[in-house]
Amino acid sequence: MSDLLATGASGVRAYQSALTTVSENIANAGTAGYARRTVNLKEVNAGAGIASTSRVVSGMGVVVDGIVRSADAFRAADVRASSADLARSETSITWLDRIQGALTGNQLGNRLTSFFTSAQAIAADPTASAPRSVFLEAGTSAASAFAATGKALDGVAADLDGTAGNAVATLGSLGAALAKVNDGLGRATPGSTSAAQLLDQRDQLLEQMSAISDVSVSIDVAGRAAVRLGGATGPTFVSGNDAGTVTYARNQDGSVSFAVNHAGDVTTLTPSGGALAGIVDGAQRIAAAREQLNDIATSFVDGINTVQAQGRDLDGNPGAAMFAMGTTPTDIRMTLTDPRDVAAAAVGGGTRDNSNLKALSTLRSSAGFEGKTTALISGNAAALASRQQVAEAQSAIRDGAVAARDAVSGVNLDSEAVDLMRFQQAYQASSRVIQVARETLQSILDIR
Repeated sequence: MSDLLATGASGVRAYQSALTTVSENIANAGTAGYARRTVNLKEVNAGAGIASTSRVVSGMGVVVDGIVRSADAFRAADVRASSADLARSETSITWLDRIQGALTGNQLGNRLTSFFTSAQAIAADPTASAPRSVFLEAGTSAASAFAATGKALDGVAADLDGTAGNAVATLGSLGAALAKVNDGLGRATPGSTSAAQLLDQRDQLLEQMSAISDVSVSIDVAGRAAVRLGGATGPTFVSGNDAGTVTYARNQDGSVSFAVNHAGDVTTLTPSGGALAGIVDGAQRIAAAREQLNDIATSFVDGINTVQAQGRDLDGNPGAAMFAMGTTPTDIRMTLTDPRDVAAAAVGGGTRDNSNLKALSTLRSSAGFEGKTTALISGNAAALASRQQVAEAQSAIRDGAVAARDAVSGVNLDSEAVDLMRFQQAYQASSRVIQVARETLQSILDIR
């Protein structure tokens, strides 16, 4: 009789745990990072013994052999890898778009065209003051466009510094959190609900890390994760209960660098995925655009001032410099303020001579200021469009990886409903076994 009671009691306890687990699955069906749990039930052989709260009894029955978390390490790794690739492209797109806005927002190309076009109006009437004034105004506008475009690129670079600083700080926080999870996993009972919860947190942290930098992950028997940044040969970032920090720097030429400080060792980090790799791409693009813009600005100022110096103004004096350059090549300002100072005439040509303006036209063709500006803008636009196409493909790849992972670890409400009914019936049957045992025992006692 005691065996019958023990069998029923073991079923009640086991299926109560199973029902609780199914309920948690249903409640967390929409929770990000939650991996489906199942209860592993084990048969108790006759005479094996079943532990109760007060004593050990023998008999047939069932016990819970642990909570099994549905997860696939390889599919999780695929999600991390595809997330890192996509994050790099998306970050690159952000900075390419910002560069495009900086290059086009001040209409530098149009201002340069207006400047050279206004010079042609002087050629029609070299002594008229109105065309000369318009020419100077167009020059001031072109100088302002250079300066504003340069400042806009500098602003993009400053924003990139801020974004990079936030990214490495977030990465450090994720590493510290993972170290705490590793510590918890080292002390948690394998197969317990708390261990499953910690494993969920571990995988979420790893996925968040992969969006910042590509990671190489190794898992020990306790489920603790060791992480290297920048691939399998990259620096160690998290090992056991110890987490490192990541630093960021940008030098004078605009290139950026990252380093990992772990356990007192500082190692250069070269990310090939995640937001950090996108920041590296963005910094290179910003530096390249700044260099090209500086070259155009320098060539423009030197060329225009040289043409001015070769000619004569309305008073017969040698042409004065039209532009001056500040601390950066794009920091251009107009220094010529009097329309009479425009050197339209050649040496000895007289007030109505416009020969020197031909040199200005020749400079426009040979130096190709407008063409180089257009090429700079169109080149960045082409890179942006190409990266957007790559991101679309990478997004599809990541969606597929997530779907494959969720097919294993995701909660299917239909399956959970079936399990809920199955375990409920098993629970009721176990309860009925206990009831029958009690009724039988009572009948025996009544006979006595």
